[in-house]
Amino acid sequence: MSTTSLFQITFYLAAPFWALMILAPGWSGTRRVIASPWIVLPPLVIYTVFAIGDFGTLWAVVSRPDLETLRAFLGTPEGAAAIWAHLIAFDLFIGRWMYFDARERDVRHAFLAPILVLTILLSPFGLLAYLAVRSARSPQRTLSARR
Repeated sequence: MSTTSLFQITFYLAAPFWALMILAPGWSGTRRVIASPWIVLPPLVIYTVFAIGDFGTLWAVVSRPDLETLRAFLGTPEGAAAIWAHLIAFDLFIGRWMYFDARERDVRHAFLAPILVLTILLSPFGLLAYLAVRSARSPQRTLSARR
């Protein structure tokens, strides 16, 4: 399979899990599926394909961080596709954590759903938004939600 094809399918491998968390949060099937941290496996497999294929360059980038080396690596189709798969996997893992944490803390889905969408698009902002909502929860209500 080509680099372009793998790049293009990476998001679509994660999209069903995002759809479950956003569109069917209370469905028992959603909780069962999202309970597994292995939902991140499909994009991680794609990452592994790229990482193994260009491991020498990747190792040079991560073992001696240098802006120019990173820029050069990301400027290749394989480097860009690898970082994309990495981002998709870790964004999904963060979204999974937010989904369960919000349920535990009784955060209304009306607040969580747009934050999950933001996390898909710009995960650092999504995480910051969720942490702000999470912090705004009263400690008493959070404790009662855990009981």
